[in-house]
Amino acid sequence: MLAMNYRGPYRVRAEEKPMPVIEHPRDAVVRVTRSCICGSDLHLYHGLVPDTRVGMTFGHEFCGTVEEVGSAVENLKAGDHVLVPFNIACGQCHFCKQGMFGNCHESNPQATAVGAIYGYSHTAGGYDGGQAQYVRVPYADFGPTMIPDWMDPDDAVLLTDVVPTGYQAAEMGGIKQGDTVVVFGAGPVGIMAARCSWLFGAGRVIVIDHVDYRLDFVRDYGPAEVYNFREIDDMAVFIKKQTDGLGADVCIDAVGGDAAGSKLHTLFGVKLKLEAGSAIPLHWAINSVKKGGIVSIVGVYGPTGNMVPMGNVLNKGLTIRANQASVKRLLPRLIEHVKEGRINPKALITHRAGIEDIADAYHIFSAKLDGCIKPVLVPNAA
Repeated sequence: MLAMNYRGPYRVRAEEKPMPVIEHPRDAVVRVTRSCICGSDLHLYHGLVPDTRVGMTFGHEFCGTVEEVGSAVENLKAGDHVLVPFNIACGQCHFCKQGMFGNCHESNPQATAVGAIYGYSHTAGGYDGGQAQYVRVPYADFGPTMIPDWMDPDDAVLLTDVVPTGYQAAEMGGIKQGDTVVVFGAGPVGIMAARCSWLFGAGRVIVIDHVDYRLDFVRDYGPAEVYNFREIDDMAVFIKKQTDGLGADVCIDAVGGDAAGSKLHTLFGVKLKLEAGSAIPLHWAINSVKKGGIVSIVGVYGPTGNMVPMGNVLNKGLTIRANQASVKRLLPRLIEHVKEGRINPKALITHRAGIEDIADAYHIFSAKLDGCIKPVLVPNAA
């Protein structure tokens, strides 16, 4: 089969790889109909996530048609069209029973923190992902969800990560009626977090980024007020001036370790890798939120230390909430939101490619060329 193959930072290509097979009675093999390149994949692509090994296939956002199931899988059969949450979750461990499917304790040998994630380095289990024609799906009797007949596959594939991650970012913010929410990052997750903030009762949504076409997009899609941080001298002072001197009620970090905006953090976190990526969005969020406010973090950082102003967290009485989205828990309400037209996931899709064009697709997305918001791969278009 044809699949994306990681060869090192900024180097990916399409190559023939062995077909996946059933390795456990709870497995399935899925023929991929849609896959995405995620902003989180760019952290891998840029070499910021430890133990990302040469030869790995990325891709934690995909849907497809079931080809084969293991002997213990009773709720799926060949021919079913399913969306597959990016969390690889057993559904039975201590954390899965609490609905913390992003923290499954069985799927990842290194699960002291995160559970397993498709195509996301050996720190997240070492599983190959869905930027391929076929993929092995563990715990197929729990994770995959049938795609409703009325749903567009372009909507379905975005329900595997972008929509639930943006939704959970807003949910973790504890947004109350009339709250002012500031989202740092106008990538797909930040855009979705802005959109979902309204569903929780936000009275005002502000998005910060430095890429004008992304700001233009979220201004309409959010809708949101937008500001370019390149034009702001002091983020905390700026946000306080926008909020009667108090600060935002909720700040959401939807960027993670690739963030621009600070030469110091770029040097330490991106160039020298002395911290787990550039933590400048966390500084902005912590310093811009009001006393007693909530900081919600869904941006991805590597599993090492960061320079974070914890003294400000303590002295301001802040609540910090962060996690990988528990997709399976959120899917019923998100499917309903899509059905009722409250969320339009496929509007984020700007580019399509086949696996054979994977290197160009990564370059366009990474370099923010051609107005790219969200690239979708169609591995079996032929």
